[in-house]
Formats: sequence, C-alpha cells, structure tokens
Amino acid sequence: MKTLRLILGDQLNLQHSWYRSTNEDVVYLMAEMRQETDYVKHHIQKVVGFFLAMRNFAEVLEKKGHRVIYLKINDSRNPQDLKKIITQHISELEIEKFEYQLPDEFRLDKQLSDICRSLDVPSEAFDTEHFYTKRYELKDFFKGKKQLIMESFYRMMRKKHDIMMVNGQPDGGKWNFDHSNRKKWNGEPSIPKELNFSKDVSELLDEIEKAGIQTFGNINPKTFNWPTSEEECNRLTNYFCEHLLVHFGDFQDAFHTNEKFLFHSRLSFAMNSKMISPKMVIDTVLEYYYNHIDEIHISQVEGFVRQILGWREYMRGIYWKEMPQYKELNELDNHNPLPEFFWTGDTKMNCLKHSISQSLDEAYAHHIQRLMIIGNYALLTQIHPDEVDNWYLGVYIDAIEWVEITNTRGMSQFADGGIVATKPYVSSANYINKMGNYCKGCHYKHTEKTGEQACPFNALYWNFLDEKKAYFENNQRMSMMLNLLKKKNPEELSALKERAHKIMTNPEHF
Repeated sequence: MKTLRLILGDQLNLQHSWYRSTNEDVVYLMAEMRQETDYVKHHIQKVVGFFLAMRNFAEVLEKKGHRVIYLKINDSRNPQDLKKIITQHISELEIEKFEYQLPDEFRLDKQLSDICRSLDVPSEAFDTEHFYTKRYELKDFFKGKKQLIMESFYRMMRKKHDIMMVNGQPDGGKWNFDHSNRKKWNGEPSIPKELNFSKDVSELLDEIEKAGIQTFGNINPKTFNWPTSEEECNRLTNYFCEHLLVHFGDFQDAFHTNEKFLFHSRLSFAMNSKMISPKMVIDTVLEYYYNHIDEIHISQVEGFVRQILGWREYMRGIYWKEMPQYKELNELDNHNPLPEFFWTGDTKMNCLKHSISQSLDEAYAHHIQRLMIIGNYALLTQIHPDEVDNWYLGVYIDAIEWVEITNTRGMSQFADGGIVATKPYVSSANYINKMGNYCKGCHYKHTEKTGEQACPFNALYWNFLDEKKAYFENNQRMSMMLNLLKKKNPEELSALKERAHKIMTNPEHF
C-alpha cells in the first residue's frame, strides 16, 4: 500500500519506530508553511531554528534510505496550507493511505482530524513516541480529585518509571530538594564557557525575508548558536552533565547581570522539537550522576529531573485535559495592553530591561526570568492573558503552545483560576533583590514603596492584592498576604495604589 506520512516541524524524532526500516512505498512529507510562521508573530531565531532543524532531519532520513518530499518556504509548489499540501501529494503520488503522528498542539490536532475526514483514502494517527506519558494519563490520574497537585503526579512518575528510587523510596530520602535550589549567585563558582554550535544562517535569513515572514527579535547571521540536529543535541546534553549539572540545582532560581544562562542546560528547544527525548536526557544525566556520586549532590540532579519528569509532563497533561476552553480563561478579568517595551526592552526597571532584552537577543530566558520578573510584572499590571500568551509563544525558541500556555496563562498569570497553581506567583521587589543583582544600579530603589524613586513592583504588588482581595479571600495560601494588606495604613495604601495606577496607565514612562 502506497503510504504518505506527514512529519510536523516539532516531530523531529529520529528514534521513532517509523524509521526502523525503509520501504519504497512510504513517502515522508515535510513542509515549511506560512500557516505555522504566521499564526503568531515569532522571534527570528525561532523560525531559523525550526527550519534548520527540519532540513537537517529530512537530510538524515534521505541518507538512511527513506523517500522524503521537503517543501521549503519559497518552493513554487508549496501552497503554504496543510490541507492543500496533503491533498495535493495524495493525488499526485496516487497515495492509498495517509498517516501522521499525533500533534501536540490542539489547533493542529483538530485541523488534521478535519483533513482526514475529508480524504478519499484511509488515515491513521500514531503516537510521537516522545513523552513519558500518554495524552490523557494525567487526566485519568487526577480523576475524582479536587486539586491537580504536581507533587503527587511527580511522585507517581518517579515510582512508575523507577527514576531515582531505592527499594520503593526516593533516593536521598526526600522526594523534593526544592528548598536547596534557591541560592543567589554572586560570581562564584565560575560558569563554564558556553558550548559553541555557531553556524552561518545568512542564506536562510534571505529566504525568510524573501518569503515576507514577519518576525521580531535579534539574530547574528554568522553565529547562530542553537543545536539543530540530534548529534548537536546529544553534545549539549553531555556538556551539561560534564560542566553545569554540578551546580544546576543550587542556582536554578538565580539571575545575574553578567550571566545570561548560568548553569541552565538550554535543552528545552532540543526536547520540544523532539530532536532528543526526555528519557534520553534523564537517563544520560542519571548515568553521569551515579558515576560521579562523590562529586555531585543529589539536590542538583533531583531539581533537574523534576523539571522534566515532573513539570514538563504535568503541563502537557494539563493542556490536553483542559483544552480548548483553557485558551479563553481570564479568571482575574485582566484587560490592560502589553507595554511597548516588551518589544524593545526599553524600560528603566533594570530587572525587566535585562530579562526582556535577553529574550529579544537570545530567544531564551530561564524559568525565573519568565515567571518572577516578566510574568510577575504582567500579572501585577493586569495585562490581558491573550497578549501575554502571544508574546511568550512568539519570543521563546522552545515555545510550543502545549507548554507555553499552561506555564503562562496558568502558572504565571493565574488566568485559569488555580488549575495549575494554588496561588498567584506575585512578589514585590524584595524577592527580585533576594535572588539576583538586578536591583543593583537600577534607576529605582527596591527598598522604597512610594515616591518617584520607589521600585514599581512594590506599589503594583500591594495594589494587585487590594484589587483582587475579594477573589482570593477564600484562598488559604493567600491568607498571610491578605492579612498584611488589612494591616496597611490607609494613607500608605492609598499612596501605593495611586502610584500603581500611574504605572499601569503610562508604563512607557517607567
């Protein structure tokens, strides 16, 4: 039976069972599409990264003897639309069956289901063979439970997959070493030099410009430094183990003006494009750890494993449990527009300037920059979650909707009303000063609450608590903060709220 198999841009798994043997009657179809570059405005490095990775993947398949049709963005035979591409090739190649791997974005899953119903040939969907969990495994796990607590899911995953377990108990005697993972980095220990994948992408940039794709962010055409092949992703994993793992846990929540990446692996793009699997990453990290157990504390490793086996799988499960209505949630009724400086980094707030500028320069920021600086500001200024979602989905090279929207609309913006997080992740300037040096040399003073020199986060924090107090009055985890709010001097609270409203109505001034 002559079969057409579709491969999407985030399904670059060379270890998939599809590729174990070659068959001249099987044709693999890949396409760069305006449909995918235009549904949200993307960072230029994100478009370049996915196109390069897709092209490398197709080249490897061909070298292995598979028959591949690859449509580049400016190919004259590329209609830029998924349905047209599929039906066109079914007709031209006299295909008898259409096959695809289950997409991880709801919109593509629905689109492919609709396309298959319209085809004149039978179709079949296959698992991507990437994740530890099936689509609805989390939904089944939490059936009948009131709260979707990640920690209980994480412990189940550790047991089920026998990861860091000894005789049925967690290795090291604890499930979670999170309290050991909150150190501030002050220059020591030194951070190893970044692994270099630099490649010249000038020709691809010309293709993207010729296609008229609208992007944002910055890129150096001569030194594009993201891994775009399985081999490079494996090298990055090994580099993380050998040079960064030893201090990863300690400083995973820290930030510093002199270091953009600290001890983070930056493997998220490699995994979210499926060039490497979470199991391969975890297996490699654990093998290295157990071979160097006298040199690396277990807290460094558990913190890393928790991000992948815990949060990553958990967020995917939440996505498939709650979509499509999840995308419309705005429980806190926030409606302010996204400030212009999200596109430029031009603000006097040092923490935002560094975090946003890094995002624009690197298409990457680590989770605390995303959550407790950029996301914190967006929530405190009550920006509409649609605008926050679109920015996060576009700016980060690792942002696929299944992981972006749950982290942004859920954990960061609390727009889901507590499905993901039991309380909003908001803070005043005190937390930002505690975890890094962004407050040093800032135009504003983190210790002042009112007045022109006061850090905007302080007024915004108390104003947010006051404006949303009715919503959170029955939330036990917010009780301490709301009790502190009640004790505020009315005159001080009034001054804080006045300053907060000035910041929200004229954010470019700050």
